[in-house]
Amino acid sequence: MPAQQPAVSVIMPVLNEERHLRDSVRHILGQEYAGEMEVVIALGPSTDRTDEIAAELVRETASNDRARVHTVPNPTGRTPAALNAAIKASRHPIVVRVDGHGMLSPDYISTAVRLLEETGAQNVGGIMHAEGENAWEDAVAAAMTSKIGVGNAAFHTGGQAGPAETVYLGVFRREALEQQGGYNEEFIRAQDWELNFRIREAGGLIWFSPELKVQYRPRPSVRALAKQYKDYGRWRHVVARYHSGSINLRYLAPPTAVCAIAAGVVAGATVTPWAFAVPAGYLAAITAGSVPAGKGLSLKARAQIPVALATMHMSWGYGFLTSPRSLARKVIASRRPSVRRDPAEV
Repeated sequence: MPAQQPAVSVIMPVLNEERHLRDSVRHILGQEYAGEMEVVIALGPSTDRTDEIAAELVRETASNDRARVHTVPNPTGRTPAALNAAIKASRHPIVVRVDGHGMLSPDYISTAVRLLEETGAQNVGGIMHAEGENAWEDAVAAAMTSKIGVGNAAFHTGGQAGPAETVYLGVFRREALEQQGGYNEEFIRAQDWELNFRIREAGGLIWFSPELKVQYRPRPSVRALAKQYKDYGRWRHVVARYHSGSINLRYLAPPTAVCAIAAGVVAGATVTPWAFAVPAGYLAAITAGSVPAGKGLSLKARAQIPVALATMHMSWGYGFLTSPRSLARKVIASRRPSVRRDPAEV
């Protein structure tokens, strides 16, 4: 490891993260990194002990010359607003995005800084490695890291290093963030994709590498998982309307499944019982698919994988199908043109 590395700013948008915030910051402060670090936590209007824990972290690191924690307010509670507030309050040339329930691997920052230098990328990111802390979360983690759950998404299942449309979280050159004016705050979800789209449109490189890994804590209940994936589907349809070339068969699978299952149930109840073969076939498929996904897990966790898969698929598909055009129109109206760097500044 070099004697001195570039200073980095770690930005964290948090809302109701009392369960994981302290552990997440501990993984940041414990990085195997020789450069100076600061952690800027953007605090949304939490209803738990998040603010209290953040204040404790500020006090505990006040005398740490190498890595200190600061906080900024985010009264809207929206993730892109939190990210922009934290970027504005931070000061170092490398900006690392981390969520309040994400745990960085020990060499995450040093590896990311090395990849930025080696590839010339404006943003690098890696694998969203889901890990649970109980049987239900283990089941969700297995579903989220299986191809039957998320298709061929590299940041979930892994893959070869190379250029990407977007990456999980991201480690940015500050100049790229400032050049593009930060995140578009109309994108309550999918703000990473939209920002990376502008960076790529301006000629910048987004780089995926499986060397980078972030432990991710899954949602703790069926209800929370359903809301998460409904929002994912809703905003993926917004992205599809925002940028017509971004849709593919993987994104169309869940809404197609929702329509087919609904039609099968209705037809089975009103026309012929044979139509129930459609939902029955889907249940058989996810049950069979959960067997390899649950390898090594407890019996209780394996039994819940089909529930997690069905929740993800149906919620994502429902969110996609019910995403209002008015939301897409509002977001399209806020479209920011990509900003290319002035060659004279190079």
